[in-house]
Amino acid sequence: MYCVQCGVKLSDNEQKCPLCGTAVYHPDIIWEDEEPLYPKNKYPDKRKRSFFTQALLTAAVLLPLLIVLFCDLRFNGRMSWSGYVVGALLLFYVSVILPTWFKKPNPVIFVPCGFTAAILYLLYINGVTGGDWFLPFAFPVAGGVGLIVTAMTALLHYLHGGKLIVVGSTTIALGLFMILVELLMTVTFASISFIGWCFYPLVTLLIVGGLLLFLGCNRPARESVQRKFFI
Repeated sequence: MYCVQCGVKLSDNEQKCPLCGTAVYHPDIIWEDEEPLYPKNKYPDKRKRSFFTQALLTAAVLLPLLIVLFCDLRFNGRMSWSGYVVGALLLFYVSVILPTWFKKPNPVIFVPCGFTAAILYLLYINGVTGGDWFLPFAFPVAGGVGLIVTAMTALLHYLHGGKLIVVGSTTIALGLFMILVELLMTVTFASISFIGWCFYPLVTLLIVGGLLLFLGCNRPARESVQRKFFI
């Protein structure tokens, strides 16, 4: 652990910082000569969302969905523009609100569910507009990003260490994926030519990912950053 005042590294049995004299506090250590902040092995429970709150959030999405659908059917006699709004609201509900119904939502399950909902929404837009861009462009791009983010989420969820390495590797993978995105745009849309814009995000993400990998592999550098920014 580190001093909250000056950032110097402390041993587990120190009660004061030897450099600045600041009292040491660590939530997992209970000093014998002091009254503990909480009973032993007991900590304040996090506030849980009630069923009423979850139902209210669901109603906040369902009500405008029904209003938009009713207006479209009432004035146009069919589902026209309302499909875009309904699809966007359902996508928001699946990605943001649905996981909150579960006590401990597993991100490895809900992250791919969110990307799947996004892919289905893009498929709907493609079908309504009569486009031919879903299979050659939207599906591989959304699916590729979904696979990369899902792999990162699974590694962060199940691995106990090396998080900087995982995030850094994912950042580099997303940078390389930008090349494929521009190639798919060039092939799918005849009016767009390959101009090399993908190299700008590629270089940026490679630099950021390389820095994260360096901090993940270099412990002294990582601890220096932690002391400086109190991470």
